[in-house]
Amino acid sequence: MTQPRVALFVTCLIDLHRPSVGFAAISLLEAAGCVVEVPRAQTCCGQPAYNAGDRATARELGLSIITAFAGYDYIVAPSGSCAGMISKHLPHLFDDDPNLRAKADAIAAKTYELTAFLTDIMNFTPTPPPLAATATYHDSCAGLRELGVKTQPRRLLAAVPGLTITEMADPELCCGFGGTFCIKFPDISARMVSDKTADIEATGAGLLLAGDMGCLLNMAGRLSREGSTVSVRHIAEVLAGSTQPPIGLPAPA
Repeated sequence: MTQPRVALFVTCLIDLHRPSVGFAAISLLEAAGCVVEVPRAQTCCGQPAYNAGDRATARELGLSIITAFAGYDYIVAPSGSCAGMISKHLPHLFDDDPNLRAKADAIAAKTYELTAFLTDIMNFTPTPPPLAATATYHDSCAGLRELGVKTQPRRLLAAVPGLTITEMADPELCCGFGGTFCIKFPDISARMVSDKTADIEATGAGLLLAGDMGCLLNMAGRLSREGSTVSVRHIAEVLAGSTQPPIGLPAPA
């Protein structure tokens, strides 16, 4: 059986704030039987510009995606937000150009969020190291509502020996980040993340997991400001056995 050739879409936030998530994603994809490449020409998925109404910049970024990711069997992102932008919105940036629209459609059709790809396409069961912890899982808006990512991360986490998942009262509630939303409406965003952290604390879990760095950074920041002891990690890190410090905490000196 030919190994699928997979391009990893790293994402801006992972590249700048948490490269260990990218390395964890590569480890998981290779364990699932994929040949993984990271196109050096990749930049942003274009979502911030798209959401802000800057279609010209979003289109320019979309053209770079079409060029950088052509020729791969699949494109995988450890982010429902970026995967949603590419698979659901990228084609519409080229509605006025049938040739480019066809190319964008081809890119969109083979783009997946990481946990969905591992379960739905590769039927992969990880073999992570034991983790004696109780965790709760946050469903990001883009992954859940645009891509239907819900059961996939929980199925993968069920393979972690010693890990118990305790669900929040409302795991699907938005954390308040929303990309540019938190900048445009900071007071509403702060209230939303406060409601979210209260729900997290109520579970009694010592570990918060999710699949989107924007959500994780937002919730980790709020938990830290509230003096919480809850650790925050991307699901890929747990599945790959990463030993990096939790998100929001500095590495030991």
